Amino acid sequence: MSENPVLGASLASGSGEPFTPAARAHAHSLIDGHCGPSSAKTQAPKAPAARADSATRCQACGGEDLRVFYRMDGVPAHSCLMLASREEALDFPRGDIELGFCRGCGFIGNLRFDVGLNRYSAAYEETQAYSPRFLRFLDEVWKDQIERFGLGPGMSALEIGCGKGEFLVGLCERSGCSGIGLDPAYRPERTRSSAASRMTFIRDLYGPKYAHLKADYVCCRHTLEHIAPVFDFVRLVRETIGERRHVNVFFELPDMERVLEQGAFWDIYYEHCTYFTRGSLARLFRSVGFDVHRLYKAYDDQYLMLEAQPASGPTDALLPQENDLATTAALVERFERTVQDRIGSLADTLARHRARGSKLAIWGSGSKCVSLISSLRLGPELVAVVDINPNKHGKYLAGSGIQIVSPETLRSLRPDVVLLMNSIYTEEVRHDLDARGLHPELIAL
Repeated sequence: MSENPVLGASLASGSGEPFTPAARAHAHSLIDGHCGPSSAKTQAPKAPAARADSATRCQACGGEDLRVFYRMDGVPAHSCLMLASREEALDFPRGDIELGFCRGCGFIGNLRFDVGLNRYSAAYEETQAYSPRFLRFLDEVWKDQIERFGLGPGMSALEIGCGKGEFLVGLCERSGCSGIGLDPAYRPERTRSSAASRMTFIRDLYGPKYAHLKADYVCCRHTLEHIAPVFDFVRLVRETIGERRHVNVFFELPDMERVLEQGAFWDIYYEHCTYFTRGSLARLFRSVGFDVHRLYKAYDDQYLMLEAQPASGPTDALLPQENDLATTAALVERFERTVQDRIGSLADTLARHRARGSKLAIWGSGSKCVSLISSLRLGPELVAVVDINPNKHGKYLAGSGIQIVSPETLRSLRPDVVLLMNSIYTEEVRHDLDARGLHPELIAL
């Protein structure tokens, strides 16, 4: 799965005027509700207090009515880059997070995001394909997309932000279609496929220079959340399709509604500069000329899925899930009011374990882990950060400088508590620990 932005520098700079009066007016015409401002509250020192509303424009609709509701300063600018030394990891560039909620369209973005801190390359290790649970999910998505859109021999698929290529490979193998994947983090030596002759991979960022690439099916998974100028990006996808109205488009990305509902602050990190709910995502796609046909959640409601086709112009909201602006505004207010308690509660739990002399390990070294360590200022109290991806072993986490090790390391360390960064893997991880003769307390986030 890709976690990479694939936007050319000409768009990533944010230059130019992306919001025409017609597009902006239509984006706001899709909104059925509006929420006024509410006061900001802070209760704990872990995250700095939110500043007053920023005048920065919304990257999705061009609106200026933004409400800042969460800040975290000095966090690592990358979460999944594999760093070779502790020194490099400790010295890794940092950035600030200041989340702004657009009252006009519901989009949420980091108002202090600096694209100049991005360093996406082959050293970026985002894949989740070493997890049996995740592979089952991929299989479900492959089957659904192939059957729904009738993908088969003689058809073509384009994946923007293909990561290591697992999704595109599986799609081509199972359907018989040909494929093109773009991603600077692609590693050709990892692709072993019977469909290799039908696939082309381009190790580059997606941008206007690739507007000539045509396909019957366009997918973009876990990439949009890494791109700041989202209107420009989605508009480019629409312009690339042109008048080929039969093209089916599939986007998959994290769902922000769940993060707000659960106070999951560890799911907010610098690499993710944009955040969507079902409504805000649909409004963005409709504003640039897509007709949204399907809008749903998957993977224990962690992922947001959108299916659309090109239209002659902006389209009107038709799906009931799109009318979520008032709900999102209320969730933003609640998140702001309670997130400090959430941070404090988890910090207290870990402090009690340390006071009892418990040995603490973290399972899962991805972005959630880096965010949690930064938010709670964890470090020496961790005996290990483990990951099942062998390509991460021996590398170091940006910011903390903690080395990533294999789960086998836990045999000798014998932790008392394992903090699992994603609850969907609880059964998988418990089975792994049991197989190693380990029975620690498992705290699943």
